[in-house]
Amino acid sequence: MRAFAADTLVAKVPLVWRALATVVLLGLVLLGLVEQRARILKSGTEIRLKTVPVDPRDLFRGDYVVLAYPISTVESDAAGQPGFQRGEQVYVSLGRDEQGFAKAVGVSRDWPKAGEGVVVIAGRVTSTSACATNADGAFDCSGQRNRLRIAYGLESYFVPQGEGKAIETTDKARIEVVVAVSSAGEAAIKRLLIDGKPVYAEPPY
Repeated sequence: MRAFAADTLVAKVPLVWRALATVVLLGLVLLGLVEQRARILKSGTEIRLKTVPVDPRDLFRGDYVVLAYPISTVESDAAGQPGFQRGEQVYVSLGRDEQGFAKAVGVSRDWPKAGEGVVVIAGRVTSTSACATNADGAFDCSGQRNRLRIAYGLESYFVPQGEGKAIETTDKARIEVVVAVSSAGEAAIKRLLIDGKPVYAEPPY
């Protein structure tokens, strides 16, 4: 009865007001998403990420650059617990290598106890038993097949129309991405660099 009464009440509201309420609601949702991203970019911890080769057919789609990183493939130690599943949310602990780039040092289902200098980033498993990328950028499928392929929402980056050719033809070893990571593990691309020089920077708004 209550549901029926609510439907009847809504039906009495003029269509123009219902449309306006829908527009306002969608606007608030979009504003919330923009503000969330701006908060990450302004106050998140910065990390540096190397990029690695991807399928050349997928390298550039319109004005979106497709990116992959060494941390996209993570060794998992699922001993004593059920194996990770595709689509599962995970938390990856990131340390730094000798060059200052982020490297994965652990992965877990729950928020880990991060030590000093460790940044935790949230991701989602896209595949299990994945091949890793070695130092030469080639795929290495040897060793134990306990690797996870993880997506962090950093796998594509929008560039101004017509300005992506330089990235499309650039050796991926020359590309570096600076990412901001919030205290909750949310991440957003902040800057894209080629040979250490910024070529694109993401404005907060």
